[in-house]
Amino acid sequence: MRTSTLRSRPPLGRQNRAFTLIELVAVIVVLAILAGVAIPKYINYATNAKSSAVKGVVGNVRSAIRNFYSQQAMSGTATYPTLVQLNTVGTVILYEMPANAYNGLTTVTGVSWTALAPTAGSFGWNYDATNGRFWANSSVAGENLF
Repeated sequence: MRTSTLRSRPPLGRQNRAFTLIELVAVIVVLAILAGVAIPKYINYATNAKSSAVKGVVGNVRSAIRNFYSQQAMSGTATYPTLVQLNTVGTVILYEMPANAYNGLTTVTGVSWTALAPTAGSFGWNYDATNGRFWANSSVAGENLF
């Protein structure tokens, strides 16, 4: 009998398998490209969602202010709600003021609207009781929304 000095092969089902360095680098490159495309799109979605949420609240509150004004006009005194009436749950709006999606604040401050630039502050919402204008206060000072 002849003995062989060759190494014996493992059974076919038990071969050692591994990824090569080139394959790993290729996977990392593909993931980086996907992340480079997906992250900016996600940021746009988040910004659009904030904008839509604020527009929805502003539209609802403006509608409630117009309804209040109409009811007052039918009773003979057409007036916009005061800041206290706007902040009182059930007087103008049925629920508490929702949070501003840009800065997370629910507070409403009484300010005056000028034709050029509304007054900015550190509040969630701005309201001018003289003309019924309601708008969102952004997180950036001096930049008011809608």
